[in-house]
Amino acid sequence: MKKLYRGLLLGCLLLSPAAMALTLDEARQQGRVGETLNGFIAPIQQDGETLELVRQVNAGRTEQYQLLAQQNNLSTREVADIAGQKLVERAKPGEYVRGINGQWLKK
Repeated sequence: MKKLYRGLLLGCLLLSPAAMALTLDEARQQGRVGETLNGFIAPIQQDGETLELVRQVNAGRTEQYQLLAQQNNLSTREVADIAGQKLVERAKPGEYVRGINGQWLKK
């Protein structure tokens, strides 16, 4: 299970391709995206740059979750849920997370 957590952190927290004009960290700090309990980011702002970032990050996370699920004999959904819980817990002050009620909360 430790291997799973380590892989989740490496794969999810650092998943923002350098070629993007907007990085995941910048989008979080600017309140453009937020973490969700399902393991994926969601847009708060609906502009094209934000939506493209969300698409790319979530596609990368999906690949990582599938790989980790195979390596740990879990479903992709289970891996994504574990990652979502960790990412929401680790959100920094000022960043947004979506609560279980579906509402955005600022940490």
